Amino acid sequence: MMRTQIKTRFAPSPTGHLHPGNARTALFNFLLARREGGRFLLRLEDTDAARGDEASADALERDLAWLGIEWDEGGRDCRQSRRGAVYAEQFRRLEEGGQVYPCFCNADELERARRSQLARGEAPRYPGTCAGLSAQERRHRLQAGEPAALRFRVGAGEEIRFHDLVRGEQRFRGSDFGDFVIRRADGSPAFFFSNAVDDALMGVTHVLRGDDHLANTPRQLMLLEALGLPAPAYGHLGLLVDENGAPLSKRRGSTTLAQLRAQGYLPGALRNYLARLGHSLGPDELLDMATLARRFTTERLGRAPARFESGQLRHWQKLAVAGLDPGEMRDWLGPEVRDRVPAGSLDAFVECIRPNVLFPDEAALWARVLFGDGIHWDRSARVVLRDAGGAFFAQARQALEAGADDASLERVRQATGRRGAALFRPLRIALTGLDHGPGIAALIALIPAPELARRLAAAEREAADTD
Repeated sequence: MMRTQIKTRFAPSPTGHLHPGNARTALFNFLLARREGGRFLLRLEDTDAARGDEASADALERDLAWLGIEWDEGGRDCRQSRRGAVYAEQFRRLEEGGQVYPCFCNADELERARRSQLARGEAPRYPGTCAGLSAQERRHRLQAGEPAALRFRVGAGEEIRFHDLVRGEQRFRGSDFGDFVIRRADGSPAFFFSNAVDDALMGVTHVLRGDDHLANTPRQLMLLEALGLPAPAYGHLGLLVDENGAPLSKRRGSTTLAQLRAQGYLPGALRNYLARLGHSLGPDELLDMATLARRFTTERLGRAPARFESGQLRHWQKLAVAGLDPGEMRDWLGPEVRDRVPAGSLDAFVECIRPNVLFPDEAALWARVLFGDGIHWDRSARVVLRDAGGAFFAQARQALEAGADDASLERVRQATGRRGAALFRPLRIALTGLDHGPGIAALIALIPAPELARRLAAAEREAADTD
């Protein structure tokens, strides 16, 4: 028997930039498709016109492309707002089969019923108010123009079982949720109706999504069975939470991919971190997308919430920066660095500062420090200069007059008689104004000789003034 090709999908609402939780869902579905030689579909679920817009659709595609997620089908032209005729046909089929009925209950009536059920200690669900209306009464009320939602009939004794790719065997009873709305009173389809119909008609075979959708799955399985449509295999992931344990969401203002990109995070850093959140992936090494796909498996997906921590993302950023080739590094550093650092010194500058920077703005700071018009010593720096003494900087300046080469630092050692922190700390502060950074020998080699002499002379004067 020929095996059906796997197809996964990512189906977001175009309502703003992606946050890492959305991105992880997209990534896991993409990796599953690539691992199995299948296809990945991007579909925009934009039936809620009040919340979606074209700018958000553009941003969503930009975010996915930056992360390295390429879709084989769909994109901005694959959107639910253009599939009204498809949904109307499926509604008609359910109506002809007697599996749905119009519900005329308004929001106040539903809220009163909900409160009454809670007061009795019952789980809230639709009480079936309109389920027993006669065909004549329904027709009369619809002809009178009463707004009506469309509800799917659920047998009280019905049981829904399915195998979840993450959570194993699942079992639900129809009495747990009762008859549910599949078309709102304004005529728009409910999420789980259009979502399930589209998955079936578009040939989606596997769906990985957050466990906040787990309660939707039995409803969708019943709908697809009633329509005679194939159901995908579902897997429900533990949610991605922030450092306080709250689920990441657009409404909570969670950090977005656009913000991470603007800060200078590299897509490889975020990919590798997300691929390990709720998924066991093995060694702590930076992997390309093809390798991530080969190592991805649903058997290693976890049920528990995964915590998105900025410190861990910075760890992966460090590995990603270390892995950039010189050309990629120059592009990532941006125009400020390329404009300020002399062309002949750019490669040396890149290798000098690479271990000490995570973001382009940090590299820009070092470009200003090394090739700017001057440096600033704060109060604590001046204390270090004073303690070193003016003679130290005079000796260092004279030792470096021969030029910067591999022996420069040794000449300074011999001239000053100092070693270790007593040598490096005051010399670093004199030359950069900072108490940390790249190796001092590399810094000496980068700073132009006239500027090197000027800074050491200034440090000499500063130390002498405070003697």
